[in-house]
Amino acid sequence: MIRKTQLISLVLIYTILIGGCNMFNTDQSGRVEKEIKRTPTEEKKAKLLNKANRDFDDPDTHFELGRLYQTEGLWIKAEQEYKTTLNFDPVHKQAQAARIKVLANAGDPTKSELLANEYIERASHSALASLELGLAFQSQGYDDYAYTYYQQAIRLAPNSAKVNRQIGYYYLSKGDRERAKDYLSRSFRLNSNQPEVAHQLGLLGVVVSFPEKTKNTKKLEKAVDKYDKQLLD
Repeated sequence: MIRKTQLISLVLIYTILIGGCNMFNTDQSGRVEKEIKRTPTEEKKAKLLNKANRDFDDPDTHFELGRLYQTEGLWIKAEQEYKTTLNFDPVHKQAQAARIKVLANAGDPTKSELLANEYIERASHSALASLELGLAFQSQGYDDYAYTYYQQAIRLAPNSAKVNRQIGYYYLSKGDRERAKDYLSRSFRLNSNQPEVAHQLGLLGVVVSFPEKTKNTKKLEKAVDKYDKQLLD
């Protein structure tokens, strides 16, 4: 007969064995491998690293890696990935803004400011580049730089419906309703085919009216869009 102490020992051994087996996976060859569980972020990072190894000159892969490192507060790694992004795509606006942000976070404000001024100078002859950089800096929470680029864009293309619209939305996000109304109203006057702008103006208390449709309306809208695009080139 099995004694009570022996029975307890057997139960303990069995429990340990079962618990230990749950920590390992056995592959087809019979080898025992430790089970590795990754978070969704770790899975995404692993995929991006594999992709970067296969296609190292893909700027978007490095940019996404930089975003992950930035989210984790790994400023040096993030800055390196953004720098690599810009090596392969020198006009990647999101990477430019993000690199300036992580340099400042990493404790190098001087280099951050120098790069920001350099990017401002590069975009000084293009309303489109200025507008895109403004959007990129606003997404990074750098409102001062965003404002600088938006003002540069409006100087270069004062009659662009798109530039006026974006500046209007910028002021709206800052709670400046009066300036938002001014720019959104101007945008709508330049291109009335903007129902979302009309709706926002209505919320701001501005009564807008759409022009009566005529046979030449479509041609007119195309002409405005073409003109708007030329201003942003």
